Amino acid sequence: MSTNSVAALHDGHPAGTSTRTRRILNRILTVITTLLLVLAAAVFLLLAVGPRVFGYQTATMLTGSMSPLINPGDVVVTAPVDVADLAVGDIITYHIPIEDHRVETHRIVEITTDGGTTAVRTKGDANNGVDPWTATLQGEQVYRHAFTVPYLGSAIRTLREPVVLNTLMYGAPAVLVIGALAAIWRKDPDAEQKTDDAGAHPGGMPA
Repeated sequence: MSTNSVAALHDGHPAGTSTRTRRILNRILTVITTLLLVLAAAVFLLLAVGPRVFGYQTATMLTGSMSPLINPGDVVVTAPVDVADLAVGDIITYHIPIEDHRVETHRIVEITTDGGTTAVRTKGDANNGVDPWTATLQGEQVYRHAFTVPYLGSAIRTLREPVVLNTLMYGAPAVLVIGALAAIWRKDPDAEQKTDDAGAHPGGMPA
């Protein structure tokens, strides 16, 4: 039987199909891993590096008061603008002047200026009425809504859960070790032997 016939039989063996399947799965796993790494890097740049370099702020929306534009779990990105440049309809992030002075992200419905001091009335898009306070804006700048990243805040909160965090912390190294061992086990001794034989006898034929 010729060498080509033996090769054809070998290619038709179920082991060849299994090898091709493993290669496809490895490629899919590589693509998924790469995408996750790129996504993680993008999130890190957005939340950790960007605010320091470009001066914007990020915050997770906790309520549905600005739905459907901004939903609970979305990350709100705000950029500083001059108070003098604000207009009715802008969405700003500021500390409310009552209760716990929490940070609120609502839309401006009224602006009043008195002796160089600017005050605003705001309202959540999903709320029936205007917020029951008038907020005096401190300083020359305020943070205005730039864009929203849907679901990112929910994903971050999920990753911070102890169970998920511990799984990632201990599971990721285990997956890497298993992957390395699997790569070693997948080596085909017969293929290596054939490579050695081909090198010793050019053309794949006995000398």
